[in-house]
Amino acid sequence: MVKVLVVDAGGRGNAIAHAFARSEEVKKVFVAPGNAGSEFFEKCSQAKLKGRFISSIRALDEIVNFAKLEDIDLAFVGPEEPLSLGIVDLMEENGIPVVGPRKEATILEASKCWAKDFLARIGVPIPEYCNFDDPDEAREYIKSCYSSGKDLVVKADGLAAGKGVYVCSSEEQAIQAVEEIMVKKKFGQAGDRIEVEERLYGIEVAFTAISDGKTVKPFGHAKDYKRAFDSDDVEGMRDFYIGLTKKFISKSDAEKLYREGRLFNLNTGGMGAVSPHPALTPELEEKIMEMVVKPIIRYSRSEGKTFKGVLYPVIMFVEENGEIIPKVLEINIRECDPGAQAKLPRLETDMYRLSMAIIEKELDEVDVRFSNDCCIAVCAVSGALKGREGFKPGYPAQHYTSQPMEGIEEAMKEAILYANGIAKPDGYQTTGGRVITVVGRGETIEDARVKAYSAIKKIRFPGMRYRKTIGLDVPD
Repeated sequence: MVKVLVVDAGGRGNAIAHAFARSEEVKKVFVAPGNAGSEFFEKCSQAKLKGRFISSIRALDEIVNFAKLEDIDLAFVGPEEPLSLGIVDLMEENGIPVVGPRKEATILEASKCWAKDFLARIGVPIPEYCNFDDPDEAREYIKSCYSSGKDLVVKADGLAAGKGVYVCSSEEQAIQAVEEIMVKKKFGQAGDRIEVEERLYGIEVAFTAISDGKTVKPFGHAKDYKRAFDSDDVEGMRDFYIGLTKKFISKSDAEKLYREGRLFNLNTGGMGAVSPHPALTPELEEKIMEMVVKPIIRYSRSEGKTFKGVLYPVIMFVEENGEIIPKVLEINIRECDPGAQAKLPRLETDMYRLSMAIIEKELDEVDVRFSNDCCIAVCAVSGALKGREGFKPGYPAQHYTSQPMEGIEEAMKEAILYANGIAKPDGYQTTGGRVITVVGRGETIEDARVKAYSAIKKIRFPGMRYRKTIGLDVPD
């Protein structure tokens, strides 16, 4: 029987592990570094090396040593950081079969500036954009764009854990984004360069495909909800504003800032998702494959960056001259998050057999199937909370951890739970900004929403916050 290692620390990794655990051929699934929620499912456990948990997703030597000591038959890498550090190269050098791109191919995500130039060169549809390594030049470009009536998105070039993207509605916001990324170095060296692009309005899709380097097939899709707050959650945004600025504002002050579009509602790594994407038809899926995915795989191979693993382009469908065009906002070289938590419970194809087909370059022989059911994934995060270190605004900014959690066992009876950041030293407690994702499944979106929100109400921890509109057709 097969032993699998999933490299990931959060909810996405636990969703991947759960998918492997459903295979009859798999005996055991380890998650490294994982978290206390890695043991929610039969066959799954958090990896330990010499009695200790793996220290981090960046501890490549520890992870590889664990795989060798446990005689792991297959590894699957979830996050972009170990991939960009070359974990696939290292595993292959040590004879460990692994799903994921080699280091040279990870530049598709590791550099947004390089990726946009690459996409432009091979003719994949993208927004108008410009790259900068000088903040003054970036500011001048931003001013010229807003003078002509364009909204912008400002992105740190490098990896920023999903937080380096600023979707701007004003020149002031875009200039502030340049200040935080390039001057204050909020994301370190990832902000040495930035990519500034036209903000598009349309249908956004988290679309995934899998490739063995020569064959590529669709691998499901989701609609992500990235804004920290529901659009009408003025009270939540007020608490966040107070915690972030250390400046008290009244409810009327908050309502005024809200009307002016100045009350913070930041992009996050993801507050929830629905799968399948409600607006994605088979015709639009085929358009993404032909206009986006296949060219990326083909030209990557021709340029010596053969891609093997999960490709995740973020797509915005826009109408141009009466035609619907899929434009690429960015490329990711791994499974989506939190989309994976909504998508993978629907996977009907055996995850182990699918992974081996990727490794053995036999993907053309596998039929990739998903259930017609709907899944809603709602993420509970560490919200605004006053403690010994004062008032913290909560995710995606400073937040308290080590908060006691209750109700997990009760919630499990109604929904699937994927832990993003929890520990269990003596009872469950929080360890991160995103804490736990609750997944409801049903024949319709509404069925799935009822189950997800019924279950999440069973969970409690100080400062707990979650959006109420996951699964609904709301602006995000």
